[in-house]
Amino acid sequence: MRRLVLLASAWRHCEGFLHRRQCAWASGDTMDAETLPRWNLSARFGFTSPYDEAIDAHLKETEQRAKAFKDAFEGKLSTASLRDAVAEYEAISARRTLVSSFLHLSYDTALNDDVLKKRKGAVSQESSRVYGDCLEWFALDLAEMPDADLARQYEAEPELAKYKSFVDETRRQKPHNLAKDVERALTVRAPFVGTRPLVSFFDKELSLMKFKLDDGEVNMEVLLSRMQSSPDAAFRAKCLKSLNDGLGGSITRIAALSLSAVTGGWHIENKERKYVALRSQRNLDNNCPDEVVQGLLDGVRSAGVPLCKRYYGLKKKILHKTQGLEKMAWSDRNAPIDIGKAGNGTDNDKISWDSAVSMVDRAYRKFSPRMAEMFMSMVNEKRIDVPATDGKKGGAYCAGVVPGVGPFQLLNFDGTKQDVATLAHESGHGCHDILAYEQGYLQYHPPLTLAETASIFGEMIVFRDLLGLAKSKEEELALLMSKIDDVVNSVVRQCSFDYFEELAHTAREKGELTADELDEFWVKALTTYYGTAKDEGGDSPFDTYADVSHLWAYVPHFHHVPFYVYSYAFADLVVGTLYSSFLKTPNGFEDRLIALLAAGGTKDFATALAPFGLDPTDKSFWEDALNAHLGGLVAEAERLAAELGFTGA
Repeated sequence: MRRLVLLASAWRHCEGFLHRRQCAWASGDTMDAETLPRWNLSARFGFTSPYDEAIDAHLKETEQRAKAFKDAFEGKLSTASLRDAVAEYEAISARRTLVSSFLHLSYDTALNDDVLKKRKGAVSQESSRVYGDCLEWFALDLAEMPDADLARQYEAEPELAKYKSFVDETRRQKPHNLAKDVERALTVRAPFVGTRPLVSFFDKELSLMKFKLDDGEVNMEVLLSRMQSSPDAAFRAKCLKSLNDGLGGSITRIAALSLSAVTGGWHIENKERKYVALRSQRNLDNNCPDEVVQGLLDGVRSAGVPLCKRYYGLKKKILHKTQGLEKMAWSDRNAPIDIGKAGNGTDNDKISWDSAVSMVDRAYRKFSPRMAEMFMSMVNEKRIDVPATDGKKGGAYCAGVVPGVGPFQLLNFDGTKQDVATLAHESGHGCHDILAYEQGYLQYHPPLTLAETASIFGEMIVFRDLLGLAKSKEEELALLMSKIDDVVNSVVRQCSFDYFEELAHTAREKGELTADELDEFWVKALTTYYGTAKDEGGDSPFDTYADVSHLWAYVPHFHHVPFYVYSYAFADLVVGTLYSSFLKTPNGFEDRLIALLAAGGTKDFATALAPFGLDPTDKSFWEDALNAHLGGLVAEAERLAAELGFTGA
């Protein structure tokens, strides 16, 4: 069961978050990593280290319980207590996740530790064996259970109703399940010969890369941070060229091999499990109809792309006035609007960690004191690994783990404004987890269509708080432009990522993918959403797309969670609409949002959004949301830019 394997990870990845903003990476050479907080895993998990013998004892007991569970319930779900069976399955699944999460979190701050990698791999193999031998059958039998027998179980045991969402989700997979022996073989083999080893190897090689810059070499975190923060167009272009040239080496071949395996596996899954469309298995996991997702993608193409071009046309004019920019390149896409500054990408106005915490706490508290308290508990209980250090996983994420233990945040904090936004984003995930834990391990994780709601709402309230505190129109404009960068990156850019995936997955049906082929798909997706470059006679605000062809090779979501990326666009537009609703009718809004988040995975997106008067199944919803949310921000920025004289002749 694919969905149950995903649930077993209980992981809320935000690696794609760094790719939609390209600025949440830390530079690592300007903040004192020694003084920044690290998470305390042992205090929450109860293991002293990844090599603690208690882990092995925990695994042994988990296997014993799994064997007893199989003996007690396999082939007997219609006659035994289904409530007891689901409850025991939940407890065993949480035990498996507890260990795997501890090892994953430990390894993500020590990627160069091959001994730890081996330990993590060995435990993963053992856990997969136990699942395949003793637990795989449960979802398959539950899906096959006759409707009449299930109805009798609900009638006999009213408490079973609390698991209804899990039961319904499991039974929706029935048309796509394979025979028990096949499902078991797939599960047990996965750590050895599936896509996982290739993807893991790709991740590590990418994390070890160094790029030439000036007279030395820097890692990708430093390079991206300096490129996005520099007010010098020539320096930004140098950074992009270094990035693209560096990715053009062996890493593209490794990435192509990994992606070819992932897309090949997806193709076989689609065929053997009889999914009707390319994204259907992801959409089914999200309990989101194919036509709703297609409506989102179509809406972004029709309404989002013109707004994107309009925005970058505005940014191009402002950069011309403030930085003397003559031609706009892809390296200028996230350029800061720092009037009167020039330099080589260094910024002395670093925000301390304590100040960042205060900024997020203040904004959260204005909207929801309850969420602010959750945020501060994550800070005070050492649930956040803050600094950027060598051997640490790049980007940022929040891991929900299991109720009563999580959540935990991994950051790469370097004191930039975008790092504050990242903290607000990941803390939104953490609040979502804490609120939803009441649903239990099997049901706390929301569908991907709602998984980014709290995180992006967290960003929005911090942004609006900072905007309200701005001391000048120039500062307001800079904040607005930075926010629009984020929205365009999370909506238009993520949909361009989805289109790249569509091209790659479709091509995989005809044979193994090559790096050159993927380069072509990347450029095609980029020009489809941003227009053909002006130097080539096109209508794009960008004059050139030099040095972009290999950038697909550093986006991890393509490898880890195929067709995940549209969830960012979904959430950003939903949150934009939710925030507009909050401004119009603030009374009772906090309670309604808390209720949405606390529902976890027990409500589909349509049911969850109904109390706010939102209906994403309506064909006009996405275009209306784009015009109101992104269009409103662009209009606000255009007005300020005109008042400040940045858009005149």
